[in-house]
Amino acid sequence: MQLGTKRSVRFLEVWLINTLAVLVAYYIVPGIHFSRWSDLLIASALLGTLNAFIRPILMFFALPLLIFTLGLFTFVINALLLYGIGWLMGLWGLQFTVDTFWAAFFGAFIISTVSVTLNILTGTGSTRITFSHRPPPPPKSDDDDGPVIDV
Repeated sequence: MQLGTKRSVRFLEVWLINTLAVLVAYYIVPGIHFSRWSDLLIASALLGTLNAFIRPILMFFALPLLIFTLGLFTFVINALLLYGIGWLMGLWGLQFTVDTFWAAFFGAFIISTVSVTLNILTGTGSTRITFSHRPPPPPKSDDDDGPVIDV
């Protein structure tokens, strides 16, 4: 497979996972709404784009807060991005809305959880879980009674 084709397939996989995660948030969080499937697809593409380009900049400027809160401020950044997407799409006349900041907060939490889970299950994301077994310890000889400390 060529490099361009691999990138295209990876982009589509990430977009599909992101769309499924936003769809799960739509069904769980009462303050997230969309009316057409095309609006959901555009919102998830916009969310992926903002996460790729704007989120690292926000994380850099919020670094003191991230350190102070042990990374929990990341949820606030994710919520602001989701809330901003609802606002932007409303400006463009598209029907994807996020009613309140708390709806965005819980929606961003669900989107993050579902995305990470699906990326791990499909092997799409950069996070991989591997299991390895340690080899057993070498057998002890008969004259080995343990460590000896000479004083």
